[in-house]
Amino acid sequence: MPLLPIDADKALTNSRAEHKALSPDLREYAVAARGFMPEDEGDALYAAAINAASAVPGAPFVEVGSYCGRSTVWLGGAARASNTTLFAIDHHFGSEENQPGWEWHDTSLVDARTGRMDTLPFFRATILDAGLADAVVTMVGDSPTIARHWTTPLAFLFIDGGHGVEPATLDYTLWTPHVAVGGTLAIHDVFPNPEDGGRPPYENIYLPAIESENFVEIGATGSLRILRRV
Repeated sequence: MPLLPIDADKALTNSRAEHKALSPDLREYAVAARGFMPEDEGDALYAAAINAASAVPGAPFVEVGSYCGRSTVWLGGAARASNTTLFAIDHHFGSEENQPGWEWHDTSLVDARTGRMDTLPFFRATILDAGLADAVVTMVGDSPTIARHWTTPLAFLFIDGGHGVEPATLDYTLWTPHVAVGGTLAIHDVFPNPEDGGRPPYENIYLPAIESENFVEIGATGSLRILRRV
């Protein structure tokens, strides 16, 4: 049976009344986790996911790019509150900008045995410590590969994966068609001004989504953009 969106205004009102913010306990775990999600953007992400779940009831969430689980706690909390499931997708070897020689490389995340980045143990610890294993399904693998086999409509899609042109383009092309009408697409690190940050999330995800006329922007906090599928 296809997933049908309910009245958007009613959904927003009901969800805001019931779940205004992530619980203080979970929020502590989110803030303590390693990652690049500012607190105000994490709170906005949570609110957007709650609203999306109300607009497309019963549909799951997908997070592309989980790193060490910081944003995953906000989204996992929203999934639990909404009685749905978050599928957290990451190969956990780090994006291009996380590799040696790049600004965002963290040597403490390198596996001493392989010499490669490996954020999976840190991600698992974050989710287990936060008690969110019942609401978060950990999917370890390449985002495009998983997307090509994905068939379920989504209430909420959060793209924060590889920030190069190719990975950003593939995440947009392969994942956004799965967002149900009335559902939400959230994009992180969107910088319209080139002086503020990298281009691919803006040029290869945000702009194509807007130009497709399948999505309209409904919110912005920092570099986080919230779009609704129409």
